[in-house]
Amino acid sequence: MIEVTRLNGKKLVINSDLIETMEATPDTVITLTGGNKYVVVESTDELIRKVAEYKRFCHPLFREGEIPKE
Repeated sequence: MIEVTRLNGKKLVINSDLIETMEATPDTVITLTGGNKYVVVESTDELIRKVAEYKRFCHPLFREGEIPKE
């Protein structure tokens, strides 16, 4: 789950596993696999960083600075 900010300033938490596309048009539009669309203030680069951080948090083998053991 990642927190994003709608254009009206309200916070929203979305399931990052359901993100299908993100477009900068110039506002960022997130489309989920179910078809729901959300316009947010964060840039696509910032959203990619948030998703990567969340996935690292969920998968301890891939946390920054740790090398997975075989």
